Amino acid sequence: MQLGKGQKIPLNENNLVIKFDRPTTALEIDTAAFLTGANGKVAGDEDFVFYGNARHNSGSVILSGDALEIDLSKVPRHVEKISLTATIYDAEKRRQNFGMLRGAVLKIFGTRSEIATFPLENFTVENAIVLGEVYRYKGSWKFNATGAGFSGGLAALCNDFGIEVNDVQPAPPPPPPPEPPKPKIDMNRSGMRSKGINMGRSGQSSPPVDTRREEPPQPKKVELRKGQKVSLVKKGSSLGEIVINLNWSQPAQKSGFFGRFRSNAIDLDLACLFELEDGSIGAVQALGNNFGELNYPPYIALDGDDRTGAVAAGETIRVNGKYINDIRRILVYTFIYEGAANWEEAKGVVTVKCPGSPELIVRMDEYGSRKRTCAIALLENIGGTFSVEKVVEFFDDSEQMDRAFDWGLRWKVGRKD
Repeated sequence: MQLGKGQKIPLNENNLVIKFDRPTTALEIDTAAFLTGANGKVAGDEDFVFYGNARHNSGSVILSGDALEIDLSKVPRHVEKISLTATIYDAEKRRQNFGMLRGAVLKIFGTRSEIATFPLENFTVENAIVLGEVYRYKGSWKFNATGAGFSGGLAALCNDFGIEVNDVQPAPPPPPPPEPPKPKIDMNRSGMRSKGINMGRSGQSSPPVDTRREEPPQPKKVELRKGQKVSLVKKGSSLGEIVINLNWSQPAQKSGFFGRFRSNAIDLDLACLFELEDGSIGAVQALGNNFGELNYPPYIALDGDDRTGAVAAGETIRVNGKYINDIRRILVYTFIYEGAANWEEAKGVVTVKCPGSPELIVRMDEYGSRKRTCAIALLENIGGTFSVEKVVEFFDDSEQMDRAFDWGLRWKVGRKD
């Protein structure tokens, strides 16, 4: 079975091997696992399995190179989830990211055969990934194909999972005498010191960087293809403010006296459906003056309503990334409130901006439809960040779109004041 991002499958065997299968690359990649409770945090440093602690004391998780050997019958009762991660060592200094990696696949093996594969693709500036999650669900175990990207490397992941990491400082020459071990994590491998558990590989130094290779610059913009999904880069425990902007063109102005009335003007309205983790659903849109709230549920707000298309900034929806864990999914859409359904003349473009992530561009580039509502992009919470997918699918009205995406709202005809 080949899995897509966010897809979940049951695990019917206790003994598993989950392998991060990747081509030979100049990137120095480390895999690790975090065994967390219901709060998403580890109970202690012993629940962090990495190259400096390759075997959990319960024997339930063993790290062997790029593979995790898992015995679900031995997982401690306090552990609700096992998150497999991958990070690039010294990524920021080397200007490396997972956008440089092609052909990587996560493979899940049972006792006798391969259970599933999960292609890892569409990464850009991320230097840390939550590859997948094994988690308890109603007394059974399941696997979630996560593929969520972050920045900040292993230190950021440790902080996110509840492990304190101190800043690493260069060791002054000559080296000081050895200190007794301390109970916090030291992100250094060699030639550096800080307070904490030693994460260095004894007797092993980092491989030299091939300075002859000119690394490609990190992309500032990514234009999505239909069906393509890209994860926003998460820094720390939350995302920054996400800005979703719609801009469009107006048909050419008619000449003469009647042209002044712009009877062929197009009024596009930017809107979204939302579903929160507590099950709440709703819409943020100008119709009905449902402009939302940024610091209160649904943590989504529409800035205003451009009735003419003449405002250079277009229309904007903002999402408060501090509350990412409270939002399950967002469907960004637009509808033509006034004017003919001429999408080709409108040339609508949606951009998604988030601090630390490249700007995502979604063009409404399917022009044959005369339907008045268009679902543009779907944002889904996967692994604590948003996966953004280009949809661009047309519907007669919002109610038909609602049914297609199984949202469950009740609709009635509305007008702007």
